[in-house]
Amino acid sequence: MNAGQLLQHYERIADAPDAIGQLRKFILDLAVRGKLVPQDSKDEPASALLKRIAAAKARRGISQDAFPLTQEQIPFLLPPGWSWSNIGGVCSKTGSGSTPRGGQAAYKDAGIPFLRSQNVYDDGLHLDDVAYIDPATHARMAGTAVLAKDLLLNITGGSIGRCCRVPDVFGEANVSQHVAIIRAAIPELADYLHRLVLSPHFQSFVVDEQTGAGRGGLPKNRMDRIPVALPPLAEQHRIVVKVDELMALCDRLEAARTHREAARDRLAAASLARLNEPHPETFHEDAPFALDALPALTARPDQIKQLRQTFLNLAVRGKLVPQDASEKVAAADEWDGDNALLDLPPGWRYARLESLLAEDTRNGYSRRPDEVADGTPILRISAGTIRRDGVVAEEEYKRISGIDAETRAQYALKSGDLLACRFNGNKSFVGRLTIFQNYLGMRPIYPDKLIRVRVALQLVVPEYLRLAGDSDLVRNQVESLCATTVGNWGISATNLKEVRFPVPPLDEQQRIVAKVDALLAVCDRLQASLGAGEGHCRRLLDALLHKAMVQKTQRSTNATTTA
Repeated sequence: MNAGQLLQHYERIADAPDAIGQLRKFILDLAVRGKLVPQDSKDEPASALLKRIAAAKARRGISQDAFPLTQEQIPFLLPPGWSWSNIGGVCSKTGSGSTPRGGQAAYKDAGIPFLRSQNVYDDGLHLDDVAYIDPATHARMAGTAVLAKDLLLNITGGSIGRCCRVPDVFGEANVSQHVAIIRAAIPELADYLHRLVLSPHFQSFVVDEQTGAGRGGLPKNRMDRIPVALPPLAEQHRIVVKVDELMALCDRLEAARTHREAARDRLAAASLARLNEPHPETFHEDAPFALDALPALTARPDQIKQLRQTFLNLAVRGKLVPQDASEKVAAADEWDGDNALLDLPPGWRYARLESLLAEDTRNGYSRRPDEVADGTPILRISAGTIRRDGVVAEEEYKRISGIDAETRAQYALKSGDLLACRFNGNKSFVGRLTIFQNYLGMRPIYPDKLIRVRVALQLVVPEYLRLAGDSDLVRNQVESLCATTVGNWGISATNLKEVRFPVPPLDEQQRIVAKVDALLAVCDRLQASLGAGEGHCRRLLDALLHKAMVQKTQRSTNATTTA
């Protein structure tokens, strides 16, 4: 791995998902395969090191379990001077801790640290949430006492595979049954073993060998058999130095990326804020600049979501299209003269939803579908929530029997009808308007948890009311009227009809809908380009890493042939 080459190509691959994480794994993978540093024929071979390890274990009365690898079990070819062993062969202790007598009741406010999986991270021990046991309990659990230079490996749950090295100077501690101790047979092995345990080679065994119900786990007898590619001790030291050097480089690259992303986030947030809270005297200058700059500043899907919301917020403030002084809102009996929500452009009015209806709202049909083959189509509740574009998903339906003509007429839908969700576990879906377009032509009815909203077309364009319903101005009202019951949020039709909408003249509504559709299409293309860009960066990163691996392999082969 050449640091110069990595820096040369970094800007092209930095936007690949988890680019730095992949680089870290690649470095460790090269390290444990003997492809990170050159071999030196003058190094004492690993075979001699294994004899020293066996002698050290024998002196301490530790049995040497033999788990020889068959030819089929050898994961990869080794460089000259390396030897295959396994964790049980190179360690004097392996295996998990245990539960103190009395379980969690044995935990104290002070005493001997009792290390659990939440204390073990790849970057070291985190002791801010450590439990304690008393000295007597620690003495009874002497077999799982932690020593300096031990490796601690999480072997269960979502944090399985995390590993840290106990510092050289360390007091007393013990570990839970969710953490394994890996103790090198000779202290000089600890640093290399730490890098080995973090490598993709070792981690694949940890994940693949999970056993047990629910939380998973890595039992001692399987961990002991994990193959270890053992370099000469002198080469181990060179590997550790090189890995640390490259990991420090990754740290710097990650810090640079974090700084760059933070700056881009601040610029994007400032631009969006400027649009969401426009100053009348500068808005016409602010908007073109912000809209031109945002695509370059938008690098993540969550930022595109904010951009979509900004367009909707601008739409209901009259900031997306110009007003025409000759256009007026249609006459209505119940315009709301209160402009307290925000100042409206000339010719606009506020109206409660109730005053915009062609007929009263109606909750849907309440009987459960029975999936009779020739039954009437009835929409699922998800039909009103599943699509991001605010269109009713007509594919989301079941069938129900026994629907006569009168019932069908009561709960029929026609193009331009709006549906609002009455109950949902996700508050953001409750009261959200979606528009029925009848693009499948099957004339479904709708279920009880959806409310039908049929608007007076001489007052409001249904598509405008739908997009206005997604603006912060309207959503804040809707969500303030929601109530929660047994984990579900809900809103009644009565409350929904009290929500106030900003209503422009009809012609301006049409222009707003067209403009929002065009801007959201830009967002769609931007999101697609982000996905394509990430895919390109990922493929480029994979190609660079593959090329580096091949070149490293060729150099190793040529060096071996020459020797």
